Amino acid sequence: MSEEQFPQENPQQNNPFQQQNPFPPQNGGMGFNGMQQPLPNATIVLILGILSILTCCCYGVIGLILAIVALVLSKKDRALYALNMGSYTEGSFKNLNAGRVCAIIGLILNIIYLVLCIIAIMMFGLTALSDQDALREALENMK
Repeated sequence: MSEEQFPQENPQQNNPFQQQNPFPPQNGGMGFNGMQQPLPNATIVLILGILSILTCCCYGVIGLILAIVALVLSKKDRALYALNMGSYTEGSFKNLNAGRVCAIIGLILNIIYLVLCIIAIMMFGLTALSDQDALREALENMK
């Protein structure tokens, strides 16, 4: 039997689900001078995710903004990592995922706190919240 009778097939050519990267990696799939580099926004996403949790008590607005920015940056970096996994370090990808999780937790906490602030303003009004005696009197009347 010769090779002409049984040609060897390339599995990548017959796989319709295999997509090729439109931007082929340079330097053999590695970053600068053949070394892996960290993802550009991994540290920033981690810091913003942690800060979004820490600032959830600032009426929910500051932490909400930080969480949204962190999620947008993490989406960009995840897409960049998916295009060329060999160019970026695994540690920076783990930091990116940790920051993304922190941003999601911060987003949820900030939304809950913001909703609670809106409910408190609706129930008591701004003047009652600024005057402690009026607030105490309103709470006693609710009993």
